Amino acid sequence: MGREDAILLFLSIALPALVGLHLFVAPYTKVEESFHIQAVHDLLVLEIPTRNVSDVLRAEYDHFSFPGAVPRTFVGAVLLSGMARPFLWVKESIDGQILVRGILGVLNALSLLWFASGMRRTFGKTTAMWYLLFQTSQFHIIYYASRTLSNMFAFCLSTLALRFLLPDPVASDVYRRRCRLALFLLTMAGIIFRSELALLLGTNTIFLFLTGRISIRQDIIPAGALGLVLGLALTVSVDSFFWQQFPLWPELAAFKFNVVSGHASAWGTHSWHFYFTNALPRLLLNPLSYLVGVPLAVLQHSTRSAAIYLLMPALAFIAIYSLQPHKEWRFIVYTVPTFTATSSLGASYLWTHRSKSLFYCLLSLALIVSTFISFLCANLVLLPASSANYPGAQALHTLHRVADSTQPVISVHLGNLACQTGITRFQQIPAPTSSQDQGQQSTWHYDKTENETEKTSSTFWSRFDYVLIEPGEETSLRSVYPSWEEAAIIDGFAGVRLVRPGDVAVGVVEERFFRSVLGEQAVGVWNAMRDYLRGLMRGWWVEVRMEPRIKILKRLDNFS
Repeated sequence: MGREDAILLFLSIALPALVGLHLFVAPYTKVEESFHIQAVHDLLVLEIPTRNVSDVLRAEYDHFSFPGAVPRTFVGAVLLSGMARPFLWVKESIDGQILVRGILGVLNALSLLWFASGMRRTFGKTTAMWYLLFQTSQFHIIYYASRTLSNMFAFCLSTLALRFLLPDPVASDVYRRRCRLALFLLTMAGIIFRSELALLLGTNTIFLFLTGRISIRQDIIPAGALGLVLGLALTVSVDSFFWQQFPLWPELAAFKFNVVSGHASAWGTHSWHFYFTNALPRLLLNPLSYLVGVPLAVLQHSTRSAAIYLLMPALAFIAIYSLQPHKEWRFIVYTVPTFTATSSLGASYLWTHRSKSLFYCLLSLALIVSTFISFLCANLVLLPASSANYPGAQALHTLHRVADSTQPVISVHLGNLACQTGITRFQQIPAPTSSQDQGQQSTWHYDKTENETEKTSSTFWSRFDYVLIEPGEETSLRSVYPSWEEAAIIDGFAGVRLVRPGDVAVGVVEERFFRSVLGEQAVGVWNAMRDYLRGLMRGWWVEVRMEPRIKILKRLDNFS
């Protein structure tokens, strides 16, 4: 095995390992991921009803209690729960949330590795090596690969589709079949998971047609028609059942609500260039990958045609989508493999020509250094900071540990911020199933009432033994029902803190990260390294800042 083969093997192992690391350090989910993770829980725990379907779904499934602004598809949840069930048959004690997130993370990691194998076949080992170097040193793709966003379900399919569109050195009829498969996958992903993929499908289809790679009658119509029919059949049948509406096409409903009616703008708007000047640089992370790698790939004669082939559909997609006022980085996440591949073309050219020019040699060294710094930033700065962003889940975990277990029934109200920052049904302690367990275990009741009118009544609060609320809500709570004492305070991410010379570096988040990943001894090594680096920087430092986010209050008149 040569050196490049060894590096490729190492990076191929490192990519899914990093996805696993990010899942381990940040196992909780936020409100954007809640629909799918709650749906998977209900499918695993409650199973699919066969009698009194409508009544059972409305009474027990989370999506009827908290439906959201628009319906979302159950297709991803059905697939994940089906893949997770055999593992739970073998060992019931497996953490279900980590299991299903891990399965999704593996699927997305495998799609990225499949894309990398296409890069190797199409452009060579060196380009594939740089592609994996850039990909593993990014943050968002690795961190979100296991997160149950509709975008990350679609990302797996879109990445596979883009791999099939890579210009492999194969016969024209073989390549056309791959193009049909790619268009089919993009159509399916758009129909089921994310409607914005219709734009990416359109730009790729037009580009392939204009460059003479596919035809309308033999390729575009069959691939699109098959993807449309199968996608609609799958989503309409599954979602009409779970939402008890027929016919229901969730992505069409979401498109009408967000785009046609313009409700997406209520979540904020950005300037037309946001994706190019903000989102893409954040997604790619390494500034030299897009400031050096991409331009060089386009300018060099030997890589220009391949770079244009990769870039044109992606750039057109982002340009058109920039007309939509509401913008989020996850709406264009599907183009990250394309831009990473283009930058790897430029980096590969630099690397293979480094001995022919001092300038190329210095640029190659700069790319290596910047990639290493991006890797450290992603895994030692952004990951610990992001893991501190789930105070709701931390609060419920703490409550389960400190609550009075002698109580036969424990009732807790989960506030809005707590529910938005990590709490899912996977975390809730299920009711005891046997009479023996009922005598030994407390029965937990969880309330997520959002009605503000109900919350102004003392009778409402008298039902609960504990409440999880924001610190700013405590005064209004006590004005309605004063009998509470503070059981715990849970801190959450509040930005970064500039540590000046002479100030003490707290480093709570960083220490927690190293302790959870590498053990207690790593904390001492990190503190020594931090002090050394602060010395080089004359006492200056930057660390994650935390502040109280959730208070756990215990009702006094129930425990006196």
